[in-house]
Amino acid sequence: MKIDIIGDIHGCFSEFKELTLKLGYKWENGIPVHPEYRVLGFVGDLTDRGPESIKVIEIVWQLVIKLKQAYYTPGNHCNKLYRFFLGNKVQIAHGLETTVAEYESLFKEDQQSIRKKFIELYENAPLYLVLDNQKLVIAHAGIKEEFIGQTHAKVKKFVLYGDITGEKHPDGSPVRRDWAKSYHGDFLIVYGHTPVTEPRILNNTYNIDTGAVFGGKLTSLRYPEMELVSVPSTMPYFEEKFKNMD
Repeated sequence: MKIDIIGDIHGCFSEFKELTLKLGYKWENGIPVHPEYRVLGFVGDLTDRGPESIKVIEIVWQLVIKLKQAYYTPGNHCNKLYRFFLGNKVQIAHGLETTVAEYESLFKEDQQSIRKKFIELYENAPLYLVLDNQKLVIAHAGIKEEFIGQTHAKVKKFVLYGDITGEKHPDGSPVRRDWAKSYHGDFLIVYGHTPVTEPRILNNTYNIDTGAVFGGKLTSLRYPEMELVSVPSTMPYFEEKFKNMD
């Protein structure tokens, strides 16, 4: 299989479009289609913080649900937006407020349409993707080898939030263990969630969240070529949002 896996987009539609063009996708009908039958894969966190979350939802829904020409697995921000759309009580903070503001500015029928599409996208998505005859795993915040094949609550928490300790940093963000350091499995694991200044390759794992929404880059891993392709962000740069993982 030939797949271009894209890191956390977070509503950065212009970077997403630029990256897909750089990867050779054509946007003739308003969606990215590759002339050589490559497909896109999304590691989750499509929305929040960036300026065009609604547009990103629309495109990914068309690719994944309508055309069945892409793969998507949700991130923690996707999970929270899903709960918001279900009418559950969620804290409208940590980036969700930007998506909600965009959503609330739409006409009622457009609100209903995007809500329905995102719920459908989310409910049809696997917790994580196992592809290419069990050689490739795409999981939002990563996954332990022993969790692959399982979907219970502990696995869900790990895939959405990473290896959290239960403690908090002074800024309120959760303290996370570096699971990739102790990963020694045969599956290639591609993930995002933790913004890094450069893609982080360690023990058959690739973190491709290069912080597009924090002024870094939007990055794709071309598989099976294992080529990394990035475009610069148009967003303001926030150095403190990037984790030093060494």
